[in-house]
Amino acid sequence: QVQLEESGGGLVQAGGSLTLTCVASARAFSNYAMAWFRQAPGKEREFVAAISPTGGTYIPDSRFAASRDNAKNTVYLQMNSLKHKETAVYYCALSPVVTTHESQYTSWGQGTQVPVSS
Repeated sequence: QVQLEESGGGLVQAGGSLTLTCVASARAFSNYAMAWFRQAPGKEREFVAAISPTGGTYIPDSRFAASRDNAKNTVYLQMNSLKHKETAVYYCALSPVVTTHESQYTSWGQGTQVPVSS
């Protein structure tokens, strides 16, 4: 069973930056796509970024960047110019395919809280 563990969350001021890390226990990690999602209080979980097994990314918001280190079974999410409304729990997830659809992600981390002060 794959385990994912996020870290790096914490209080950040609006306009600030933060980098999240996700470490996976998966064998053959380099075969899997990874993604970041977030869920704000009272809202549905939403897609943030996807990264292919070879490091290609799909990130709708240009303030964010994602990368991976397959040798360390780790993915990163760099977030810049954060806004108060982006206060959320941020999750990483693993999938056999690169997709924005959370239903296709088979393993999820517990999430890390990112409060953004106004």
